[in-house]
Order: sequence, then C-alpha cells, then structure tokens
Amino acid sequence: MWVVIVFVVLVMITIMAGVRIVPQGFKHVVQRLGKYNKTLGPGLNVIIPYIDSIAYKVTTKDIVLDIPSQDVITRDNAVMIVNAVAYINIISPEKAVYGVENYIIAIQNLVQTSLRSIVGEMDLDDALSSRDQIKARLKTAISVDLAVWGITLKTVEILDINPSETMQRAMEEQAAAERARRATVTRAEGMKTAAILEADGRLEASKRDAEAQVVLAQASQTAIDKVTQAVKDNELPVLYLLGEKYIQAVSGAASSQNTKLVILPADLQAALKGIIGGAAKAN
Repeated sequence: MWVVIVFVVLVMITIMAGVRIVPQGFKHVVQRLGKYNKTLGPGLNVIIPYIDSIAYKVTTKDIVLDIPSQDVITRDNAVMIVNAVAYINIISPEKAVYGVENYIIAIQNLVQTSLRSIVGEMDLDDALSSRDQIKARLKTAISVDLAVWGITLKTVEILDINPSETMQRAMEEQAAAERARRATVTRAEGMKTAAILEADGRLEASKRDAEAQVVLAQASQTAIDKVTQAVKDNELPVLYLLGEKYIQAVSGAASSQNTKLVILPADLQAALKGIIGGAAKAN
C-alpha cells in the first residue's frame, strides 16, 4: 500500500516537473544535460523531467537600457559629458544568453565605446549641434553587433551632451571677454565719431569766423572809401563824427568805477585834426 502511494506521488511530481507554463512576455531557455536544447514560448510547455532544465528566463518586452555618463574628448581637445538611453528587444534568447556573458553590460560598453569614437571625430561646436547625426551614426554602429547577439536595437537617444564644468567655465570666460571687447570697440568708435564731429564743428566755425572777418573787413574798407569820397577836402563832417565818438568814449571811461582820472586835450579840434592827418599819412 505504501509503495503504491509513494509511486503515485513520484509520478505526480514527475508530471509536474515536466510541465512548464511560460507567462506572456517571456521565453525560457531549456538545457538538456547541460546543453542548449530549445526555447519555450509563452503558454503550456512540456519538457523531460530530470533531464531538461530551465537555464534562463528572458523577457521579450522592450528593455530601456540606461547608458551611464562618460567623459568624451572631441577633436579639438574639448571635454564633454555624454549619456544616452537605448531601447532594445531580445528576439533570440539563446543567442543573447550564450553569445555574450552579460548582454546588458556588453551593450552599455558597446554604446559608450561607439559614442567616444563618434564624438571624438567632431569639433566641440559640431558635437553640440549635431545630436541627430550622432544618434544616427550610433545606431548604425551598434546594430550589427546586437544582431549577432539576437538583440534588436529599436532606437537610441542622446540624453545629455554638455561640456564639462571646466569647459563651461572657460566658455563663459571667453564669452565675457568677447562681450567686453565688443563694448570697448563700441566705446572707442563712439569716442572717435564724437572727436571727428567736434573737429568738423571747430573747422566749420573757424571757416565761418574767417569768412565773417573777411566780410567785415570788406565792409569797413567800403565804408572808408565812401567816407573818403564824400568828405574829400571838407573836414567838418569828419571832425563832427570823430568828436562825437570821442566824447562817447570819454563818457564811458569817466563812468567806469575803475577810472580815477580822465585827462582831456586842451584843444579837441586840433587833436581830431591830428588823428585825421595821421590816418591820411597812413593811407
């Protein structure tokens, strides 16, 4: 009786060991006596108990794989910090588990190495402005290697591509120096323009002063000529005009607060004739 019970229990355990239910979104890799045998898909599956075993359980869902940040040196020796994210899908679990020791670490290292190679061929400005180009080249570079491992690369995205802190400080200092240089140039140009305008103004004023002096001299010469023609030998009008101007000048001098003593000639008419005579000799 006990033998029968034990036999029935062993049969049930054996049946249960041979039946495998694989959930949706997963595949199980079966090994037979340590060697790959087959891959079980979702649903009810049967294996040989005690001979077959489930060696690996692999997801068939899309895997979001984060690529750690790393320092990358560009062609012009600028240090940049780059990180990315890759979306992969395992289509051949047996290749993924047997083709490489750890496909997660392998993909991360492969993406990092390819990023260093691609960005290293670019200048700093090109790397900062060519994110789509880097993405396309990166996808092309790693797709073939992933296919060998039975993995499909859905897409890869560049999350951050920024200069290092040291490079950012250098760029900020360079930008500040450029702004200061432009401000200095602007001020210098403004001072130059102002100086030119001021010099032009002085030159124009000098020209106008000279022209005014010429006109005044010509007017004085014309007035003298007209007076000379009008007076000729008649001195009385001239004496009258000169006497009037002389009296006005003496009155102004006498009314000044600084004037203490005013001396008048004894013979005003003789003095005026002397002035006329001196002017005539000068002419």
